[in-house]
Amino acid sequence: MPQINIRMESISGEKFWESGKPVPSEVHVSTNLNIVGVNSKEDILSIPFVVTIGYNPSVAQISLKGEAQVGGEDVELEEIQEKYKENENPPKPLVQNIINKSLVEATMVSRTLNIPPPVPLPSPQKQKKPKNQTI
Repeated sequence: MPQINIRMESISGEKFWESGKPVPSEVHVSTNLNIVGVNSKEDILSIPFVVTIGYNPSVAQISLKGEAQVGGEDVELEEIQEKYKENENPPKPLVQNIINKSLVEATMVSRTLNIPPPVPLPSPQKQKKPKNQTI
């Protein structure tokens, strides 16, 4: 399992929705990850990326740019480079790490812009009353 370190280099957010106007209750959020390249630096891979989070209806947009630094066995690193060259999907742990870090940062931006967070927040579960409870 490669070691993955995510660094953010640029975060921007823009609210399109009129201030004071309530945001619709049904907002769909899409997240798009673009791996810009895979560069070998000594014993690690440098993988620049861009994550774009869009809202529908067009409430806002958040963009994040960063770099994933991946370390591990030479065979693992070479496999990641080959998959990139052949336009194959990157390894799931790499994608998950980038998306998770990006969503944490985007959630903070969404709070500042007063827009819905890019991930659904957990809703409290209603507790069921037990049937025929005797005291």
